[in-house]
Amino acid sequence: MRLLSRALPLLVGLGLASCAGVDVDTNYDPAAVQRLNDFRTYAWLTHSQQTTDTRINNAITDAQVTGAVDRDLQSRGYQKVDPSENPDFLIGWQGAIDTRLSAETVDSYWGYPWDPFWGSYYGPSQTYVRQYDVGTLILDVVDAREKKLVWRGTAQANLGDSPSAQANGDKVNKGVEKMLKEFPPKLEEKK
Repeated sequence: MRLLSRALPLLVGLGLASCAGVDVDTNYDPAAVQRLNDFRTYAWLTHSQQTTDTRINNAITDAQVTGAVDRDLQSRGYQKVDPSENPDFLIGWQGAIDTRLSAETVDSYWGYPWDPFWGSYYGPSQTYVRQYDVGTLILDVVDAREKKLVWRGTAQANLGDSPSAQANGDKVNKGVEKMLKEFPPKLEEKK
């Protein structure tokens, strides 16, 4: 019994972590939808370091993000050009990692109503606190001609309590893929 009461929170935590995916949200300027659909060429904005967090501002993360975006856009026919070649849009990224806490309370009661030991074991409930990191990636699309933000995608994922570059790279790829599925936004049909 003691082993079960110790292992149960770990199993619950692993189960919840395995279900965790990448949450994505996008937003855009409705007045720019037609222009967004006409875009064909892009260039990268200069990456500005919004934070001093070295888990975000490093060459590996920059390569993961820009590589994932380039692969996705180019697979759909967009062409990356030099900023001096008058691209249709500029794309930039920024990120953040926040540390969060979760508390899970596990009741030590066990059994089923038909069990002969039903109600025979009660113990104190135990609360387990877990610290984990949540990463946020933001992609911005700027109309190069008007110098105006016209589309923004945000992806957020649980990085766990000891994130690795490989696991984070996979989450970056999934987040970019899910965000850019919504780019460009579809024209609304008028009824």
